[in-house]
Amino acid sequence: MVSLLLAIIYLSFISLGLPDSLLGAGWPAMRPKLNVPVSYAGIISMLIALCTIISSLNSDRLTKKFGAGLVTAVSVGMTALAMLGFSFSRSFWILCVLALPYGLGAGSVDAALNNYVALHFSSKHMSWLHCMWGVGTIISPYIMGYALNGGLGWQSGYRIVSVMQIVLTVILFITLPLWKINKTQNTADEISEPKKALSLKEIFAIKGAKSVMITFFCYCAAEQTTMLWASSYLVNSGFSADAAAKFASMFFIGITLGRAASGFLTIKFTDTQMIRAGLVIMAAGIVSMILPLGNTASLVSLVLIGLGCAPIYPCIIHSTPTHFGADKSQAVIGVQMASAYAGTLAMPPIFGIIANKISVSLLPFYLLTILIIMAVMHETLVKTTSSHKIAPNVK
Repeated sequence: MVSLLLAIIYLSFISLGLPDSLLGAGWPAMRPKLNVPVSYAGIISMLIALCTIISSLNSDRLTKKFGAGLVTAVSVGMTALAMLGFSFSRSFWILCVLALPYGLGAGSVDAALNNYVALHFSSKHMSWLHCMWGVGTIISPYIMGYALNGGLGWQSGYRIVSVMQIVLTVILFITLPLWKINKTQNTADEISEPKKALSLKEIFAIKGAKSVMITFFCYCAAEQTTMLWASSYLVNSGFSADAAAKFASMFFIGITLGRAASGFLTIKFTDTQMIRAGLVIMAAGIVSMILPLGNTASLVSLVLIGLGCAPIYPCIIHSTPTHFGADKSQAVIGVQMASAYAGTLAMPPIFGIIANKISVSLLPFYLLTILIIMAVMHETLVKTTSSHKIAPNVK
């Protein structure tokens, strides 16, 4: 039964990744139909991120009241209905309204699933699950491409994804009893779990909480900035626009393959060791971008940055119960998710201003600055929490 639950969680992570790359893939076809400027995609993206932050900050309260299984099922259902609404929309402002339930659903399911896996499963599963998120981000552009190439329109791309998520929502509701398996087996966690949700003031007062929040902010800032500006950087380096768009996917490939490999490596290495290794590989990729090594080196750099990113996110999440205890992990993970989306929301646009005012060639220096702050904050976290680490019950 535990294996069946794990399979369902894997499917949920694929579902979590499906909408994330759908807007970018469909926007070139959506924009002319909606009759809006290119930049308006950023408005939808920001609304989704803001609502994700709100729901992440409330995930502790919701999960303690309703349980991880029900929160996940309802949240996936919300994103499914939002995607279905997208598929029937003909107005940009309707898309903005639908972005609200989409963001609220995405934040709740992200925090609930991450905490559940961190508490009950080993680090290898966390890496493989986030690899499944990468699979979802790779699948959805192909779904949108199929809809557009077949003359079905961008709405059909969203409709196909919404149907997939509706099916998963039904499965999640049917299998809700499975989520109680680990709860009955891990009585220590259940006893130590606080009866009420922690306030933001209480979470910020936890030793190491600020360090892990800044670490997460920096990680997602680096990841999203690379995702958004890699193509522009390659064009500035001499690639054609078509080639740059294609080769920018090297970053996604690096992350997805890296997380698949990380699942095996975490069997031998600790979360802290994996995070440190990821930081070193990221640094190697960024430095190779700075050095005048030619266009091939630029492509290798993107792969290295992706490989470096691969273990950091899942291993930080998985180590949260170890650093802070099972009783505080849901609250801390919720704020971590909010910090992550704050980094996603703020830092890529800031680099956009730098690129516009100075040059996009400063991308590696911008990433290096973020990486240094991230490394310092992670080491501060390890040092601060080393005296009270707690090993969670995992499988």
